[in-house]
Amino acid sequence: MIDLPSPNHDERALPVSMIVLHYTGMPDCQGALDRLTSPEAKVSSHYCIDEDGSVYRLVDEERRAWHAGKSYWRGVRDINSASIGIEIVNPGHEFGYRPFADEQIAALIPLVAELKDRYGIGRGNVVGHSDIAPVRKDDPGELFPWEALAKRRLALPSPTRNLIDPYWSDAAFHLALERFGYDVTDPWKATVAFQRRFRPDRIDGIVDGECRAKLLALLLPRPMGEM
Repeated sequence: MIDLPSPNHDERALPVSMIVLHYTGMPDCQGALDRLTSPEAKVSSHYCIDEDGSVYRLVDEERRAWHAGKSYWRGVRDINSASIGIEIVNPGHEFGYRPFADEQIAALIPLVAELKDRYGIGRGNVVGHSDIAPVRKDDPGELFPWEALAKRRLALPSPTRNLIDPYWSDAAFHLALERFGYDVTDPWKATVAFQRRFRPDRIDGIVDGECRAKLLALLLPRPMGEM
C-alpha cells in the first residue's frame, strides 16, 4: 500500500454501503495519479490500482472522495458519501481499452474482500461506475472480470442456470431494472449498462429473452446480505 494523499475530499453524509469500481480511462498510471491528486481536477478516489498490482491510497476511508459524480443506485443519490471508490488503471475505451492485468485483479480481490467484510457490504452493492451512472459512463467496461469477484462471493454473478424468460414488455423490463437498482431515466442506456455488467458478450441495448431471464434471476429472493 503506497500512500499518495489527494486533497480532493470532504465529509461523508452517509455510512459506507457500497464499493464502486472504475477504470482510470487515461493513457498511463502516472497521468491518472496526477489527475486524482490535482486540486484543480477536483476528482479523487480512495484507492488506485496500477497494472503491476501496486495499490495507492489516495483518500482516507472516513472521508468522502470525489469519484462517482452525478449518480444513483438503489435509492442513493449521494454515492460519494455512501461508497469506497477504487480506480483501476486502464486506458479505457478512449485510449485503447484492453483486458485488465492479472496483477491488478490479484491486488483488487483482497482489497474488495476486506472492505466488503469490514463495512458489511452486500454483493449487489459492489458495482461499476456504469451501473451508477449509465448515461455518462462505460467503466470498468465489458472486459472487467466480474466473474473473478463473483466466484469469491465479492460481487453478484451473471445468472447462467435455469433461466426462465418472463416475457416482460420492454416497459416492464425497465421497471424491473429500476427495482434492481438502476436509474432508468434513459431506458436504452440503462439496458446497455445492465448488459455491459451481466451480458458483456452482446451489448446492443435491445431487451431480449436472455436479458429478461437474467434480470428475473437476479431479482429472485436471496439470503440476507447477498443482494
